[in-house]
This record gives sequence, structure tokens and C-alpha cells, in this order.
Amino acid sequence: MPRHARGFDTEAAYAHLAKRDRKLATWMKKIGPIAPDPRWRKPFDPVDALARAILYQQLSGKAAATIVGRVEAAIGSDRFHCDTLARCDDVTIRACGVSGNKLLALRDLALRESRSEIPDLRRMGTMDNDAIIDALVPVRGIGRWTVEMMLMFRLGRPDVLPVDDLGVRKGAQIVHKLDAMQTPKELAASGERWGPYRTYASLYLWRVADFAATVKEATKRSQD
Repeated sequence: MPRHARGFDTEAAYAHLAKRDRKLATWMKKIGPIAPDPRWRKPFDPVDALARAILYQQLSGKAAATIVGRVEAAIGSDRFHCDTLARCDDVTIRACGVSGNKLLALRDLALRESRSEIPDLRRMGTMDNDAIIDALVPVRGIGRWTVEMMLMFRLGRPDVLPVDDLGVRKGAQIVHKLDAMQTPKELAASGERWGPYRTYASLYLWRVADFAATVKEATKRSQD
């Protein structure tokens, strides 16, 4: 099976996007080159990353980090997987501030890991984006967006466009001076021009949305 590299040539991506989309190129020049993410080369445990994504959902970064720290202390480990999560009963984990729905999601994730249903990092290297999405979205509490964040920020896949992300949609609206945000379907169609570097385009669209909103610190995402 062919292996998918982690990360991509950001200079080539910059040149490609600047050529394919002049309006985006104007913003890219204003923002400057975005460097490769160091996480693209670092090993990680997909189960641990998914568990943290679940815990971070619908919470501020600070609140989620506090709850994650409490759970780590309760299970006596800084890694979440089926063995460590099994160290605590439901009452103990709920006492850490974990909601009932998130607890069910963590238990489902751990069960699926125990059944070898969650691909590890090595196996993901042989899978294309859609195959990884299909393998992970059946997990309770894990949607397509969460997996796309893993593909972009942890696996360094070059051609991911999270069309359901409001920041990406808002950035595209600003770049192309549209009266309203495009629907996900419309953005998917117009975003074809950015392939095969739609991940890099998305990074700029987030920056554009943050810049336009005069936000000093960009919103943390599940793989930050």
C-alpha cells in the first residue's frame, strides 16, 4: 500500500495558491507565509487525540484544559486509551466535570479501541482521507469536522477543506467579497481551485477571518 507523507511543502503550496486565486493571494501577501506545523512530524496516539477532542467540545480552551487535567489525575496517566480509562468508574470521571454525553463518547471510543476498530498512526499512513474519516466518524461524539482537524493539524494532509467550519466559510466570504457565506456545498465546489493544497488555503482563510474580526488570539481548535 502507498504511504501518505505527513506534512507538505508549504512553499510549493504558497506558490500554487497565489497563482490559482489572485484574491486569496492578496491576503496571503498581507499575512505572510505560514510555516509548516511542527506537529506534522511528531508521533501521537489517535485514540488519545480523539479523547481530548471529545473533552474539548463546546468548552473554552481553559475550561477544557482544567477538566482534562482532572481526568489525567484520576486515571493516573497523561494518555487516554482503553486501559487507562478503565481505571476509573463513571462516577469518578463525571466528578472531574465530564458531561454524561462526553462520558458515553469516551466509553464508546475505548470500546472500539479494544476491538481494534480505531486505526493506529502507522495504519493511518496507508489510508486516504476518506478512509480515515469513515473509520472514525462512527465513534460517538466524533464528527467529520473533528477528523478533518486531525487530518490537517496532526497528520499534515495537504488537501483537506473543512467546508462546515464557520471560520473557513467566513474567510472565504471576506476574500471573495461575497454578500453572504457560501453553503458547504458551494464552498466545496469553489474550493476545487485550491487543490491539491486546500489545507493550506484553509489555514489562510482562518487567518483572514480572525484578522477581519480583530481577534488577537485565534480560537483554539480540537487538535491545538
